[in-house]
Amino acid sequence: MNRVKELFGIKYPIIQGGMLWCSGWRLASAVSNNGGLGLIGSASMYPEVLDEHIRKCKAATDMPFGVNIALLYPQIQEHINTILKHKLKIVFTSAGNPKKYTSIFKENGIKVVHVVPNLRFAQKAFEAGVDAIVVEGFEAGGHNGKDEMTTISLIPIVKKAIDIPIIAAGGIASGEAILAAFALGAEGVQIGSRFAVSNESSAHENFKNAIVQAAENDTMLTLKELAPVRLLKNPFYDKIFGAYEKGVTVEELKSLLGRGRAKKGIFEGDLIEGELEIGQVSAQIEDVKSVKAIMEDLITQYQDVKNNISNFDF
Repeated sequence: MNRVKELFGIKYPIIQGGMLWCSGWRLASAVSNNGGLGLIGSASMYPEVLDEHIRKCKAATDMPFGVNIALLYPQIQEHINTILKHKLKIVFTSAGNPKKYTSIFKENGIKVVHVVPNLRFAQKAFEAGVDAIVVEGFEAGGHNGKDEMTTISLIPIVKKAIDIPIIAAGGIASGEAILAAFALGAEGVQIGSRFAVSNESSAHENFKNAIVQAAENDTMLTLKELAPVRLLKNPFYDKIFGAYEKGVTVEELKSLLGRGRAKKGIFEGDLIEGELEIGQVSAQIEDVKSVKAIMEDLITQYQDVKNNISNFDF
């Protein structure tokens, strides 16, 4: 029995990350229609936009889907009200303490999963009563933890301490990586970067193509003084790096970052001044393809390596 599949009522224990400016209703419904769990990424949406995406996702799929919400979002209560209005049954939370809101969701029959970057936060999420946790290593794209714990190190540490389903995230874009995560104790995976580079992703084609062209050292975790974020290197990243070399202050970093950088880069396709949030695994992504094709690749790769693993001598 796989507890992640049972928890969400899905065919495959593959969850699509609720990514800023990538994860609209088209992506979420496509992943759900192909046997995984799609998530609408609400952090880049005004309340009325989230309402629209939920309605369109409901019309596009009869399969389970959920919403990812950042708990530090300024209009968090409005997002929660929208989720309750639509009677959704799955919520993934991140970027904040789940203690305040988990009970609200649970009282309304909603399955709650929280994203954590270390054991301490995993324990807090467990104490808050979440149904599962996403254990995310710092390989992941976008905002993640300051600790620089890798996924492969973090999964067994959390598995040993906490007995609720673990969903692995960070550095996973292949069936081989899924099997590795399962071998370490995960029961599901959350995949972001590979789905960001899909036809159904709402990201700009410039952003997708930049990821396809990325090499192994083309991303970096930075801006830890504000909120740690993994970025694809570009002229804006070069400005950040140069500022650090000059001994930048936190206030100067805030001024340099400004507002709307992620939208500019990911959604509008500005590869010069935009913030290009993506994971280390971008170096493995070689093409833009449909969600259906991505899911087929993941499942085929997983089955092939699982069937052949006994051929590896030790």
